[in-house]
Amino acid sequence: MTDFAIRLLMYVAQRPERLCTIAEVAAAYDISQTHLMKITHQLALGGWLETTRGKGGGIRLGRPASEIRLGDVVRTMEPDFFIVECFSSGHSCMLHGSCDLTGVMDGALRSFMNYLDEYTLADVLPKSDPGRGAPLRFHGRNKILAR
Repeated sequence: MTDFAIRLLMYVAQRPERLCTIAEVAAAYDISQTHLMKITHQLALGGWLETTRGKGGGIRLGRPASEIRLGDVVRTMEPDFFIVECFSSGHSCMLHGSCDLTGVMDGALRSFMNYLDEYTLADVLPKSDPGRGAPLRFHGRNKILAR
């Protein structure tokens, strides 16, 4: 979901002059409209998107792309990072308290998020023809083919 969330934000950011629809974004990236609606809802709850319902409705950025930190978007879409069992409450890890894996994984996660916090949505938008570039296109579900 996080991957598609960032790509949705990128698509909308490239079209600041108008509202975008879930149907057009789903078609551009060949993903399910139902899945994209769930993502849109989460992004709207986080304040990253504004949504307008009804005829003529659509979605737009909730704030300027330069104010949308990638780390914050990831935190919105990933409410927990239970990379290892001992990160979750009520875990039953038999090694708890006798290994250093939790500390290592926690440090790695913090480094990852700190790195993402250094970049905004504006930083990852296509550089040519700002504001009007074609959306990044998917080949299949995971590979970017072309713009």
